[in-house]
Amino acid sequence: MEFHKILVPVIGSQADEETIKLACRLARQDKSEVRAIYIITMTRDLPLDAESEAEIQKAEDTLNHIETVAEQENYRIDTDVLQAREAGPTIVDEAVEREVDLILIGVVYKRRFGEFSLGEVAPYVLKNAPCRVILYHQYSDESAV
Repeated sequence: MEFHKILVPVIGSQADEETIKLACRLARQDKSEVRAIYIITMTRDLPLDAESEAEIQKAEDTLNHIETVAEQENYRIDTDVLQAREAGPTIVDEAVEREVDLILIGVVYKRRFGEFSLGEVAPYVLKNAPCRVILYHQYSDESAV
């Protein structure tokens, strides 16, 4: 299986680092492009183009860290900050627009109502993606609780 374009949404979680390492390793095999995106979600009460300095700074810090991780893997990646109402549709739209072969998503263990939850983004992407999707589950001691 070859991947020429890999899309990696990041959110500043513990899973991002391992996810980008995996993306670089997969990309190296086929000399693929890796693109990491950070999506700033805007609430409906704000204009879509509103700027939140704190969110922009968090996005830039996260992507700078991701670029450093990729450099340690001897791989160069592209990064971008996007603003949207919802992350799931934005990831799918980006995948369609950029004609990616793989979306690689880091998933952090979450509980919702006492049960494991993937949240809303991963299920949306799994259902609507135009390409293969790999979920990378970040194991932590908290997941054993």
